[in-house]
Amino acid sequence: MTDTQDRTPGEAARGFSFVLAQGAGGLELRAPQHPGFKPIHCDWTDAEIRRRVAAGKQQLLARAIGLHKHKDLTVLDATAGLGRDGFVLAALGARLTMVERQPLFAALLADAHARALLDPLTQAAARRVQVHAGDAVALMDGTLRWDVVHLDPMYPHRDKHALPQKEMQVLRELTGSDPDADTLLAPALAVAVRRVVVKRPSHAPFLGGREPAFQLKGKQARYDVYLPITPTTT
Repeated sequence: MTDTQDRTPGEAARGFSFVLAQGAGGLELRAPQHPGFKPIHCDWTDAEIRRRVAAGKQQLLARAIGLHKHKDLTVLDATAGLGRDGFVLAALGARLTMVERQPLFAALLADAHARALLDPLTQAAARRVQVHAGDAVALMDGTLRWDVVHLDPMYPHRDKHALPQKEMQVLRELTGSDPDADTLLAPALAVAVRRVVVKRPSHAPFLGGREPAFQLKGKQARYDVYLPITPTTT
């Protein structure tokens, strides 16, 4: 097993170090500063994703995207993370462009995609996925358009006594936060044909202070849905 240590400028300045290594289940990210943390890897075949796919198009995310009404939607997942939401949407019939700007998470995402293309159980969905490493704003320059743009930016955690899930804590150590999250909404609206969907914690303010056209609310999160100024359909 060969380990490679990668430090982005932001996390290096904060004194963190991370290791990308090839594990038994694929590429994994290790955080030596957290000896109690298990390695993070991107697995699109785990039980939670299977459960979400089985839940079908009536679950909140699929309804927010519009999959319960429209087949074969093209979706830009502009803040893909480890691609769980995006892969669920692909398994439900959407065609996904996943974009992740954090390079180590982008490497995990690309590895998961490559493995999914080889697995008979996930091949069909994986073929509807494209993965891009880089900043989504550069991709939203107007050259391309998608039916839907999905945004799930990080939101500052309010309760210091309740740590975020380990994966999110590591991502925050890697990136600090998403201080430019509010700037995503305008370019997203410019390239979305049908709608922009923003996933937010239930208590969070609207992205950029802009009220959505409508919302779908769950117990811990909500989906704010924005419509382009001149949409082809709602």
